[in-house]
Amino acid sequence: MMKPLLTTAVALLLATVLTVPPASAGAPTDQLRTQVDRVLKLLDDPALKEKPKDRRAAVRKVAEDIFDFGETARRSLGRHWADRTEAERDEFVKLFGDLLERSYISKIEVYGGEKINYVSDKIDGDQASVMSKLLTKTGTDVPIEYRMLKKGDRWLVYDVIIEGVSLVGNYRTQFNKIIQTSSYQDLVNRMRAKDFSAPEGQGARGRRS
Repeated sequence: MMKPLLTTAVALLLATVLTVPPASAGAPTDQLRTQVDRVLKLLDDPALKEKPKDRRAAVRKVAEDIFDFGETARRSLGRHWADRTEAERDEFVKLFGDLLERSYISKIEVYGGEKINYVSDKIDGDQASVMSKLLTKTGTDVPIEYRMLKKGDRWLVYDVIIEGVSLVGNYRTQFNKIIQTSSYQDLVNRMRAKDFSAPEGQGARGRRS
């Protein structure tokens, strides 16, 4: 498997030079590709190349149009979400978004020109999945699945599965362990203090989120 940070950074940021659509792309793939184009323009913008903080902020803004951070945060917290107050949920979603930015969005500089081929998409009511393959520089294909929810007329990503490993599942495993061995407040304190790293384990392999 590719280094987890690099693989997930590429998947989350959708930073790809060439994308090949499936023969009959549906709305989820079309919308995903539109947002990819926005990321590419930011990466190629000469005015932002010397301003990493501005570029990072711009990429996060696009990411907020691609991902449903609230849904991703809720699923990552799992059964512990039900016990949270509205204020706690709002804070957790914000802290989770900041965590993703530190873990992935800030690493946009590692992008090395990998290519993504869109293979197919599948729609089931208000849920969809877009299947793709990341072509590495060594010629290896890495399967990546984007799971999406329809909100109004938009399709938003709530999970990314790379080689069978779910981003949501990995975070859920880590969050649950901290809460069970310590407390929810300890988890929040760690996130506030930025004392939390990106999940790199294989515990969520094959798990449906």
